[in-house]
Amino acid sequence: MPVYEYLSEGPNDPDRSCIRCARGFELRRPVDRDPLEVCPLCKNPVKKIVSNVFTPRVAKPFSAKEAKRAGFTVLEKRDEGVFEKL
Repeated sequence: MPVYEYLSEGPNDPDRSCIRCARGFELRRPVDRDPLEVCPLCKNPVKKIVSNVFTPRVAKPFSAKEAKRAGFTVLEKRDEGVFEKL
């Protein structure tokens, strides 16, 4: 289940909003459910914000030897549309 971040939509009025939505909060929700429109605690309007996404980076591409050691099948293109297992 992905984690979504929400933040209070309106001005941070302490009489209307709670500390959670004024500072922002994270919530785990199924992908097929609609985003929240109100804070679950104080019912103040909230908006979903885009958060940072972690994407691992590979410093260098695998060599054929390293790929085999890691458990991958290495194929090499020989002719048009023909690959051979190394």
